[in-house]
Amino acid sequence: MRIDVLTLFPAMFGQVLTASILARATERGFVTYHVHNIRDWAHSKHGKVDDRPFGGGPGMVMMCQPLHDAVMAIEAQDGRAATRILLTPQGERLGQARVERLAESPRLLLIAGHYEGVDERVIQELEPLELSVGDYVLSGGEIPAMLLIDTVVRLIPGVLGHKDSTAEDSFAAREPQGRRLLEGPHYTRPQVWKGRRAPEVLLAGDHQAVNEWRKSMMIERTRQRRPDLLNTGLVT
Repeated sequence: MRIDVLTLFPAMFGQVLTASILARATERGFVTYHVHNIRDWAHSKHGKVDDRPFGGGPGMVMMCQPLHDAVMAIEAQDGRAATRILLTPQGERLGQARVERLAESPRLLLIAGHYEGVDERVIQELEPLELSVGDYVLSGGEIPAMLLIDTVVRLIPGVLGHKDSTAEDSFAAREPQGRRLLEGPHYTRPQVWKGRRAPEVLLAGDHQAVNEWRKSMMIERTRQRRPDLLNTGLVT
């Protein structure tokens, strides 16, 4: 997979993309990252890419032409069709189902908006998928872009090593009815810590019993913490 990021602050991505799982994904050849400064396509010598909003009001608005030119030039660098994504609080709330579909794409092109927003006309022209990471406002789309990259890359087959590594993640694991569940609790050595003992079922070596216990814990934790995830049908 190729991931392009269009941003006004490319330096923000350096540490994130060169550490941990995201770095290993590139080292193993599963993904390449390309971070671009939108100012490189500005038409003014000072790299101006924003202006005051028509009608007045606070803040600045990102201009159409630099962003449009950047997208066109960057997409031309690779023959694979890119899924254009604009990170915006006005977009579809990002969920695991969407992430799973994006992980199957050969190429993502992420637009990290900034300032008060992006001129609506270039959004209409580019028709990106608009995604939000939550019902709150950040200073820009850079952190949401990093979040999206992390959620997608870890789902690319082979990135985490074991094919079942993501199978029981929160929101990834499902019931037969298709409802997504939260991940259950985990335990490791020592068996007893501050008087708290790890569940005996995990120590007995009965793999079927372990699987049944884990499934029951996932349902119970979901029932306790995110009952809305179980409201799509009868809870069994």
